Amino acid sequence: MKKLIALLMAAVMVLSLAACGGADAASSAPAEEPAQSAETVEAPAEDAAQADVIPGLEDGVFTVAMECAYAPYNWTQADDSNGAVPIKDSTDFANGYDIMIAKKICEANGWQLEVIRSDWDSLVPSVQTGTIDAAIAGQSMTAERAEQVDFAGPYFYATIVCLTKADSPYADAKGIADLSGGSCTAQIATIWYDTCLPQIEGANVQPASETAPAMLMALESGQVDFVCTDMPTAQGAVAAYPDMKILDFSGTDGDFQFSEQERAENVNIGISVQKGNTQLVDAINSVLSTMTADDFNALMAEAISIQPVGE
Repeated sequence: MKKLIALLMAAVMVLSLAACGGADAASSAPAEEPAQSAETVEAPAEDAAQADVIPGLEDGVFTVAMECAYAPYNWTQADDSNGAVPIKDSTDFANGYDIMIAKKICEANGWQLEVIRSDWDSLVPSVQTGTIDAAIAGQSMTAERAEQVDFAGPYFYATIVCLTKADSPYADAKGIADLSGGSCTAQIATIWYDTCLPQIEGANVQPASETAPAMLMALESGQVDFVCTDMPTAQGAVAAYPDMKILDFSGTDGDFQFSEQERAENVNIGISVQKGNTQLVDAINSVLSTMTADDFNALMAEAISIQPVGE
């Protein structure tokens, strides 16, 4: 009987201890919830830090594309002289006005510059897909392009001109009407070819040139009588080809005709970035806004002065 009583008392004690253990477990569960809440509270701080990072620049590398064949805006050279930078996946180097501007933007923001060589027609699609962070390539800030990308800038103001040979019958032209009857071309997918050349009545417009060098070669070789381009490209061309002459009709009745908005679009040269990336636009503009038109012109003159002959 004593053994039975002892066994019963032991059983009661075990049940009691089990009950206490259950109560402790149940009471400890709520204690874990504050720890989970604390982790949730920390998340916004991490999100805030991430919000300061510009989309596409998480690695601190500013990837830009350009033709590297559009002097004096950009060109290809064999070494790093005059501040040229490497072209990705190439043994070549890029230099020119666009490189100078890109370096200023990177220096001010603490970014590393990466340059990709790209065809003209691939620039906007590359920006749209995020393959590159920006195109710094002498692009006019047209309304059509602005539907596809956002623009920072302007980072240059470029007058539209024509370019002919110094001994050409058109060398003394005083306006676009004097160019009637001449054969001409311009670079593909530009306002020069799509908007300007059609305004010259009687002009024999040839197929568009794939690149600016091809356009200039068409003029130099006599395939066309004149080409239409912007002032920096023309100035660079005259530096490389002294037998060429710039025809500047700006400010006269013989100039190409645009609305005020169209003229601003055609003259203003901008940097294209992906739609909605306002942080990147602001970061770029924070640098460009410190520069004047005189600063831009001085830098362009420097680019022209170091441009390799033949570019």
